[in-house]
Amino acid sequence: MTSSDDGGYVHDPAAFDAGADDEQGTDPSADDGDGSDPPHPATVDREFDWRGWILVGVLVFAFLVAPTAIYLVPPGAEGYRFALLILPLAPAILLAITAVWATTRP
Repeated sequence: MTSSDDGGYVHDPAAFDAGADDEQGTDPSADDGDGSDPPHPATVDREFDWRGWILVGVLVFAFLVAPTAIYLVPPGAEGYRFALLILPLAPAILLAITAVWATTRP
């Protein structure tokens, strides 16, 4: 029951092709110049700048400094909570925030 004679849905892969024209006869990938659509990520000039270096620093902190601190801090009676919860949690949150900040650019 996928024939177009009975009014049912017919899947047409060409309708979803990026180069195909839509129902109005215009190219959907064409920019109409009003500036409402954000630029395509492939067309944006992305460089490894100071944001990237900050992200690398946070990665080094999260993967080298924090585990070393966990290893070197001797867990006492109350030290387990600090050594096994707080020390890994703080770099993880910092890494998540920094990664989002470094990859979303105006």
